[in-house]
Amino acid sequence: MKGVATISSPPWLYSLRRILLLEQERGYDDRAVMGGLDKYLGRHGPAATQGIAQPGMRHRFQKLVLTTPTYGGCTPQERAHWVAGVLSLLEEVERAGTEVPPPEGHRPTPPHPTTPARGRRTARVSTQGVSLSSSLGQLKVAPPSVASRLEKLGVATVRDLLYFFPRRHLDYSQLNTVSQLEIGQEQTVIALVWDAGVAMLGGRRGTEAVLGDETGNVRAVWFNQPYLAKRLSTNSRVVLSGRVGLFKGQKVFESPAWEPYEEAETIHTGRLVPVYPLTEGLHPMAVRRLAKPAVDSWAGLLTDFLPPGLRQACGLPGLVQAVRQAHFPDDLEAKGEAERRLAFDELFLLQMAVLSRKRQWQEAQPGQALPPRPEAVERFLSSLPFTLTDAQKRTLAEVSADMALPRAMARLVQGEVGSGKTVVAVAALVAAAAAGFQGAFMAPTEILAEQHYRTLSKLLGSGNGHGNGNMRVALLTGGLKSAEKEELCRQVACGEVDIVVGTHALIQKEVSFHRLGLVVVDEQHRFGVAQRSALREKGYHPHLLAMTATPIPRTLALTLYGDLDLSLIDQLPPGRQQVKTRWLGPEKRDTAYEFVRRQVGEGRQAFIVCPLIEESEVIATRAAVAEYDRLSREVFPGLRLGLLHGRLPSAEKEAVMHRFREGELDILVSTPVVEVGIDIPNATVMLVEGAERFGLSQLHQFRGRVGRGEHLSYCILLAEEPSPEAQERLRVVAEVHDGFALAEEDLRLRGPGEFFGTRQSGMPDLKMARLTHLPLLELAREHARSIFEQDPDLSHPEHRALAAELHRLYGEGGEWS
Repeated sequence: MKGVATISSPPWLYSLRRILLLEQERGYDDRAVMGGLDKYLGRHGPAATQGIAQPGMRHRFQKLVLTTPTYGGCTPQERAHWVAGVLSLLEEVERAGTEVPPPEGHRPTPPHPTTPARGRRTARVSTQGVSLSSSLGQLKVAPPSVASRLEKLGVATVRDLLYFFPRRHLDYSQLNTVSQLEIGQEQTVIALVWDAGVAMLGGRRGTEAVLGDETGNVRAVWFNQPYLAKRLSTNSRVVLSGRVGLFKGQKVFESPAWEPYEEAETIHTGRLVPVYPLTEGLHPMAVRRLAKPAVDSWAGLLTDFLPPGLRQACGLPGLVQAVRQAHFPDDLEAKGEAERRLAFDELFLLQMAVLSRKRQWQEAQPGQALPPRPEAVERFLSSLPFTLTDAQKRTLAEVSADMALPRAMARLVQGEVGSGKTVVAVAALVAAAAAGFQGAFMAPTEILAEQHYRTLSKLLGSGNGHGNGNMRVALLTGGLKSAEKEELCRQVACGEVDIVVGTHALIQKEVSFHRLGLVVVDEQHRFGVAQRSALREKGYHPHLLAMTATPIPRTLALTLYGDLDLSLIDQLPPGRQQVKTRWLGPEKRDTAYEFVRRQVGEGRQAFIVCPLIEESEVIATRAAVAEYDRLSREVFPGLRLGLLHGRLPSAEKEAVMHRFREGELDILVSTPVVEVGIDIPNATVMLVEGAERFGLSQLHQFRGRVGRGEHLSYCILLAEEPSPEAQERLRVVAEVHDGFALAEEDLRLRGPGEFFGTRQSGMPDLKMARLTHLPLLELAREHARSIFEQDPDLSHPEHRALAAELHRLYGEGGEWS
């Protein structure tokens, strides 16, 4: 086409012709190239002249282009005449041919901008002598500074690097021409660098460049990176990816990623670009430059442990392909398939582990059947001042049926605050004692253990540790004096105590049981698997009944407690009232205090919960000790306040709770230790300081401490400076009173790692799976169960790789959990 250079033109000829054509389009305003045309010709004209093969044309070009009066000093008419002459000469040069060598690093013509290049590979690293456990530092595939920073992120070996998956991908896969660029979008172009130089950008030195293709030109700027000017050599072809903005009417790439255009596959541009987790001093490009050749070369070391039939049934790609595509996917579809495969792996292996634990617990180890004693249970139930709900009756029937079998029960009872889980547990303990066995009831805190002891003593008609008839209940906590503890341990070992309520003290070495038949664990998520097992080892495979008042989403229940059968008490006893809930900003604090004062004036009591025990220089939130002093002196000087937190001696904690229960205190200032197990029917106000610091489920637990009596109750959530996300959580908890609905939302907003607020929960470290994806979790569980039914020892040839992977993850000898 006359007057238009093709993309196959020599780079210098293409660049100069595009600049001159742009000058024509702009009316010869000398702004087609940064710094003006004279500056451009002075820098690049001599080299272009030497590239013209024919001496006559070279002389004409030199005379016309390099010895003409300055372009900037000419009139628009003179500029138009000169530009037309140079364009005509350039056409002659192109027709005659040139002997210009391509610029250093230049490669043949790129593909059409709308067709991304595929199938190319970057340089590979050696696989000789490399295993999945090889240290990256010893292999010297990365600079020591990069290797040490990766190690901070848990990436020390080849396997670690292969499973160091990107947090997300930038979609730079759609190539555009310059004329197709849209403002505000992440886009990619292949273009020639016309000019690049150091410029003042925002008061600091940076790099500014003008690039173009056959459809137009675009400006690019890199803030605080003046060194790039030397790397963006004129006439070099580059791939540019990033967000396009608008400055003074011109399109501009702002700090885009870029790479020289080469036949080797791009890493940072022109594709789905991985974004990896980083630490201080570790840069995205450095990680990608390490990951690309490593994944290409070392992914093949992985062994696919999923049986072929399972992969086919679930439509999953192979492991090696999945790992490669998870890092540097060909397209969005390949990325999705890879992530689904790797997420399935994590959930499937986890399900295999929990099913193995359940098998070892229930099937491989015989239990002891507890002879049913329905008359004893019925006598206990008839003594209660209320009737069990249908949900309680159903759960008790499931528990009783399990205890009658010659294998150890492993059941988790879930229920809302106040749904009556404790009564079901006490009925089971009564049944065990009536059958001639002992029961143990373990709680996570002394306050909760003491609460359960009082409840059992009251329900069983005991106030001094001795129940009606032969039913004997005792309390064992760390706060007992040595002599008292020694005597109690003797009584338990001799069988003189039927039911022992306690804390972690129950699993201490000096505690032994005469004939332990049932273990009840309350707020089970506060205990790890090892602690549960330690208590069960006090007897001959006793039955286990775990309870939690924290509603658990089904996905977490299947994952964390897949070794337990589930019972759900999904009804509240008649008379439980809905607690009115509001969240307030700090400007409404005095209004909240006045409301508390009015409630106390009507004869009610209140909780004020603070996130911390003592003030912290790091965490800006209210602390219980300081708030107790301030509230006592400044806000409620005429009221009776008490202080409760976990560091108080046992006797002092019990004294404070006794005074609050008996109505001798109006307000209890506390840490989150009151989250569970506190039953004060006269308390009608729960005021939570720093409410933005808690999750939905924990706020729901706090709310459950009130509304337990006949009076209308209230929950006030005070937030200092809640983020938009925290405001959303507070809004949800104020509007939603269904604990299970809140738990699902809590899991969605915060993720499983923060759901319980404790790492003791046994939550696995999932890199790709999301526990909100119930269908994939249930698919993984279905296939895990199927394999266990067919080949529980994984001895079949097609399961050997799977057995090896489980042993690697969970230990040798089948002790996968």
